[in-house]
Amino acid sequence: MTTNRVAAVDCGTNSIRLLVADVAVSADGTPGGLTERDRRMEIVRLGQDVDRTGRLAPEALERTFAACRRYAEVLTEFGVPPERTRFVATSASRDAENRDEFVRGVLDILGVEPEVITGDQEADLSFTGATEGLAPGTFPPPYLVVDIGGGSTEFVLGTEHVEAARSVDVGCVRLTERHLTHGGTRTEVPAAEQIAAIRADVHAALDEVARTVPLDRPHTLVGLAGTVTTLGGIALELDAYDSARIHHSRISLAQVRELTSRLLSATHDERAAIPVMHPGRVDVISAGALVLLTLMERIGAQEVVVSEHDILDGIAHSCAAGRS
Repeated sequence: MTTNRVAAVDCGTNSIRLLVADVAVSADGTPGGLTERDRRMEIVRLGQDVDRTGRLAPEALERTFAACRRYAEVLTEFGVPPERTRFVATSASRDAENRDEFVRGVLDILGVEPEVITGDQEADLSFTGATEGLAPGTFPPPYLVVDIGGGSTEFVLGTEHVEAARSVDVGCVRLTERHLTHGGTRTEVPAAEQIAAIRADVHAALDEVARTVPLDRPHTLVGLAGTVTTLGGIALELDAYDSARIHHSRISLAQVRELTSRLLSATHDERAAIPVMHPGRVDVISAGALVLLTLMERIGAQEVVVSEHDILDGIAHSCAAGRS
C-alpha cells in the first residue's frame, strides 16, 4: 500500500472547489482511504447568463481565473505537481460556445488542462465520492445520489457501483436566472406562478430521469452540494457552518418542506442573515431547495442523508488511481 498526494478541482456553474488529499493506493491500483489535507470553495458564478447567451461572460471567466491563481499557491504549498492534479469542469463549461477560452486560461495558470466531462462521468464521480463511508446497516442500499449543482442536477442509482444515471439541466443558478430574475434583478419574494414554473421544470426533468433511472428503487436518498449541505446546517440550527456535524445528518421531508417555504418567503437580507448561509448562495438557494423538495415528494422519500463528500472526493480517488 502506497500513499499518493493528489489535488482535485471541481469547477461548476456556481462554485470552484479544491481538495488536497493523501490517498492510499493498493498494489493493483485500487484507491483506499482518503486523508484530507486542505479543502476550500469559492463562489465564482462561472455560469452567469450561460443559459441565456450560450457563452461564458468575461467577468465570470476572470473571477474563475482569479480563484485558480489562489489555488495555484495552495498546490505549491502542499507540493502537488500538475501530473497529480485533476481539474474537472461541469455544466456551465459544457454548454458554453467559448469554452476553449476557459480551457486555455486554466492551463496557463495551473499547468493542468481542465476536463470538460460529460454528465455520465460527473454522475460516476459523484457516486464514488458520496457513497464512500456509508455503512449499509445504517444507510441501506440501493442509493439514489442527487447532486444539485448550479447548472445541472445529477441523479445516480447504485449499490457498490453505478447502475443508472442521468444529468438534467435544472441547477439552482439556471432555474434562478430562468424564473426568478428579470432585467438582471432577482425577484425578492417569488410569486406563486414563479414557484409553479420552477416545479414544472423540475417535474419535466424528472420525467426524463425516470426513463433512465428507476426512481422507485432507492432505499436511501443521498443529497450533495451546497444547497443540500446548507439546508442541513439550517435544519441543525448551527451558529456557524460545521461540515463534520452536517456530514451524514438527515433532513426529513417535513423539514425540507418547512425550510423551502421559509426561504421562498424570506427577503434577500433575511436569507443572508442565516448563520450557515454562504453569501454566494443567498440568491440561488430557494430554487435549489425547490429541486430537492419536488424530488422528495415525487419519489416518496421521507428523508435525505446529507453528504459533505461528493464529486470532489471522487475526482481525488480517480486521480490517485490514474483513472478517468
